[in-house]
Amino acid sequence: MSINATLLAQMIVFILLVWFTMKFVWPIIRAAMDEREQRIADGLAAAERGQSNLEQAKVEAEKVIEAARNQAKDIMDAAQSRANDIVEEAKGEGERERNRQVAVGRSELEQEMGRARDELRGQVAAIAMAGAERILAKEIDGSAHRDLLEKLAADL
Repeated sequence: MSINATLLAQMIVFILLVWFTMKFVWPIIRAAMDEREQRIADGLAAAERGQSNLEQAKVEAEKVIEAARNQAKDIMDAAQSRANDIVEEAKGEGERERNRQVAVGRSELEQEMGRARDELRGQVAAIAMAGAERILAKEIDGSAHRDLLEKLAADL
C-alpha cells in the first residue's frame, strides 16, 4: 500500500475515533465534569452559608452573653442591696437590744442603790443608837462628846 492510502486510512480512522468520542464518550465525560462542577459550586455555596450562619451565631452568642452579664449584674446588685438591708436591720436590732440591756442594767443598778441606801440607813440608825447609848452611859462632858461624835462620823 502506498503511503497516501495509509495516511488516508489513518485520517479516516482518526476522524471516526474523534466522531465516536464526541458522540458517545464526550457527553459522559462532560456530564461527570458538569456534575462535579455543580457539587463544587454547591459545596462553596454551603460553605458561604455556613460562614454566614457562623457569623450570625457569633452575633447571637454575644447578645446572649451580654444579656447574661446584665442579668448577673442585676442579681449581684440585688444581693448587695439585700445584704446592706440585712446589715442595717441587724444594726437596728443590736441598737435596740443594747438600749434594752442598758435600761435593764440601770433598773437593776437603781434597785441595788435603793437596797444599799436602805441598808445604810439601817446601819446609820444602829450606829446612832450605839453612839447615843455610849454618850448616855458616860458622864456628860463636852470634849468626850466631841470625840465620840468624831468617831461616829468616821464610822459613817
